[in-house]
Amino acid sequence: MKGLRRAFEDFGELILFGVETIVWMARPPYRLELVLAQMSAVGAGSSFIVAITGFFAGAVLALQGHYAMRSFGAEGYVGGFVAVALVRELSPVFMALVVTGRSGSAICTEIGTMRVTEQIDAMETMAVNPVQYLAVPRVLAATLMFPALAMLFSSVGYLGGYLIGVYVSQIPPGPFLEHTREMVNVHDVLHGLLKALVFGAVISIIACYRGYSASGGSRGVGEGTTRAVVMSSIAILMLDYVITFLDLGT
Repeated sequence: MKGLRRAFEDFGELILFGVETIVWMARPPYRLELVLAQMSAVGAGSSFIVAITGFFAGAVLALQGHYAMRSFGAEGYVGGFVAVALVRELSPVFMALVVTGRSGSAICTEIGTMRVTEQIDAMETMAVNPVQYLAVPRVLAATLMFPALAMLFSSVGYLGGYLIGVYVSQIPPGPFLEHTREMVNVHDVLHGLLKALVFGAVISIIACYRGYSASGGSRGVGEGTTRAVVMSSIAILMLDYVITFLDLGT
């Protein structure tokens, strides 16, 4: 019972931390330079691993799609299949999981180290709100950069699917591109970008909270980082289902 009670208390503290972060976003001072620095760390710093992951995800989709569709002569639909799967589902989810492992863990470790070395306590004594100074720039940066990273994942993934589909599976490029145009619409793209936006906000809040509440020295920071990555990964999959369920209306 104590473990269950502690879990609910921890979840409640996470929600309160998220609300406090959102409230401090609207209050001055606005530290734009910190937001830009975090956008560079989260966005530019993760672009290479996101692009590589996206390329091979699209390539595998093209191979699997060709294998499944050639039995009934629908190879031309592989392009549309790859594009829809990427923009609606794989891009936001895979990108979020990859960036969680890279940037989410780094955010948690950085803030956690500041907590156990009493740097956050020093901020409070100097009348600097640590939530506004540390959490707000990181949450804003992740929320803004996740949709951009999702678009990068989709673009490079479709390129990988095109190269494999056309030059390896020998699918004619005309039907590959035409069915993509027919099957993908603006709603599909917006659906994926909405997921990425939500994932960015939730993951960054979890990572900041885990770092902010770290204790017990370096061991505590490591445990907090592990919990941040695990919680973020579970939250991504749960929110992915909820958003898809609400969008499809079933």
